[in-house]
Amino acid sequence: MSATSATHTGTASPRSPQSSQSPQQPTSSSHGRHVVAVVVLVPVLVALALWAFAWPAARTAPRDLPLGVAGPATAAAQVEKQLTEHEGAFEIHRYSDEAAARDAIEDRTVYGAVVVTEQGPKLLTASAASPFVAQLLQQAVTQQAGGAQVRTVDVVPAAKDDPRGSALTSSVLPLTLAGIAAGAVVTLLGLRGRRAIVALVGASALVGLVAATLAGSWLGALTGNWWAQAGALGLATLAVGAAVAGLAALLGPAGIGLGGLLVMLLGNPFSGAATAPEMLPDPVGTIGQWLPPGAGVSLLRSISFFDGAAASGPALTLAWWAGLGLGAILLGSALKGRKDTTGPTLTEHEPAPAN
Repeated sequence: MSATSATHTGTASPRSPQSSQSPQQPTSSSHGRHVVAVVVLVPVLVALALWAFAWPAARTAPRDLPLGVAGPATAAAQVEKQLTEHEGAFEIHRYSDEAAARDAIEDRTVYGAVVVTEQGPKLLTASAASPFVAQLLQQAVTQQAGGAQVRTVDVVPAAKDDPRGSALTSSVLPLTLAGIAAGAVVTLLGLRGRRAIVALVGASALVGLVAATLAGSWLGALTGNWWAQAGALGLATLAVGAAVAGLAALLGPAGIGLGGLLVMLLGNPFSGAATAPEMLPDPVGTIGQWLPPGAGVSLLRSISFFDGAAASGPALTLAWWAGLGLGAILLGSALKGRKDTTGPTLTEHEPAPAN
């Protein structure tokens, strides 16, 4: 009996490691599921990207675009009636004279204004707010005037070295990528809590300084206070980075992908940087201003060209994103620390008796 039992014991022990390792080895069925996931996921992401980028661009048109009308009541009413024939295109604001209309443009209440004068209509624009909208208003007013030449005054012009605003609008994607990279690197390096916050704030501040130097001092695409521009650029980067790192702190590495998709596939195309939020389909323009890229562009325009007019809204939006993201980092760190301290402890097993 003892010999037999010893024989069974000797033959059973080599099999146990093989049986314990077999579940860890990938099977053909798991490989098949991975292949199906890739085949299905990639087209879905492509379709989502095409929808987010191509659909708003293909449906660009004025929708309740704020436009002023100034001049004598009777003549101004006639101009307003002509403009409202474009149903839903313009949101008309009435002003008593040209000076009031200019103030409204400088306060970013309207994108432009039609002033009725004895010599004919006069158009006031602000290419700094949107070169695309300024050109659109000129075409619309010229058409209303029967093709006659309309006097146009650019009340708040864009930068001389960037009259079309190309450098300003092109900065949206690099800042978004910088924020995503900062949040991802902080997560992948294992930084938690205050260390992660210090790293994000420091990286965002440096990004703001570098971006202001390149866009303002070198390219000449920005005007106004240089330090305010650097602060706006840094805050926009911090809002994205904190959102990505905060989601990763709560959800794990999947939070990096979720945060990246949110700001890249929605925030970037919905920002209205190349045109204006009112030129995008509803509610895309509104959603874009709630996300860091759109709020960052609006804040940068206000600081650079309008002496800070209408800057409080986008600044609060960016601060809200940054605050929530940094708070999520602290919360995730606290939850992980509690899990580590209350996790199961290793128990000692009695040694197996010898054969």
